[in-house]
Amino acid sequence: MRGSGGDPPPGLLPLGLLMVLGAGPALGEDYEYYGWQADPLQGVGGRPYSKPPQCLDIPADLPLCHSVGYKRMRLPTLLDHESLAEVKQQASSWVPLLAKRCHSDTQVFLCSLFAPVCLDRPIYPCRSLCEAVRDACSPLMEAYGFPWPDMLHCHRFPLDNDLCIALRLGHASPTHPPVTKICTQCEMEHSADGLMEQMCSSDFVVKMRIKEIKSENGDRKLIGAQKKKKLFKTGPLKRKDTKKLVLYMKNGDGCPCPQLDDLTGNFLIMGRKVQGQLLLMAVYRWEKKNKEMKFAVKFMFSYPCSLYYPFFYGTAEQH
Repeated sequence: MRGSGGDPPPGLLPLGLLMVLGAGPALGEDYEYYGWQADPLQGVGGRPYSKPPQCLDIPADLPLCHSVGYKRMRLPTLLDHESLAEVKQQASSWVPLLAKRCHSDTQVFLCSLFAPVCLDRPIYPCRSLCEAVRDACSPLMEAYGFPWPDMLHCHRFPLDNDLCIALRLGHASPTHPPVTKICTQCEMEHSADGLMEQMCSSDFVVKMRIKEIKSENGDRKLIGAQKKKKLFKTGPLKRKDTKKLVLYMKNGDGCPCPQLDDLTGNFLIMGRKVQGQLLLMAVYRWEKKNKEMKFAVKFMFSYPCSLYYPFFYGTAEQH
């Protein structure tokens, strides 16, 4: 499958990778026939691998990349992960970013590093791809308290005239998140489908009362009432977390959140657990007569998220 013409010219992707990233169907079954070159191998961090590279199926429980469009991945990854357990643990933090759809190539960029396609040599994302995804998604990440990580600094990646994975949509300007004065966590999604997608991409979903709100290092700290909580989705929450729910709205101290102007009544809270801290991702006033909210909550009790949102749960049909 390598052909006899030697390496492709700089800037051109191998045919197999073009078919994976283009409009045509992925030929994941073909990747196992590629061999690895004997060149020294190392990841973005520059650390030499302690194990020889291998080609394996992208596991179904790697939701970030299971539906990316190809079936086989390279291990070690380009981020120096040398075991699938490490890949799954690190990649899980990025799944909610896909739900925000800050850039159409977010999954392609992340999976080129977390689950690089299995070809005869490592193929890095182009610097322009990194910059486009970073410029579109980092403002949203920072609103939730996550800076763009050092391991993804775009200067680490090759220029577009080298062999690399480019933007799918050429060099079109990415779509930036809408500019608003309202806290990102308080932007309302009114449709049932939008609510369900938010709930599925969150670690936990709970109906609760809020006892008080405090300011702490530029964040809002929401302290839940001891009683009258209803867990729709527990995720990684432990008993000590649910006994007294304390949530942090990152960078939320200086922006308005109309939902929290009045703390009477119940709230529908969606969040993530990051490094032991519960981060608020979305908040809604609980409205019994809201048909969209009622439908979304019924969905959470009745159907698995993976059935309706396979993009985030690694069960999309592979061709």
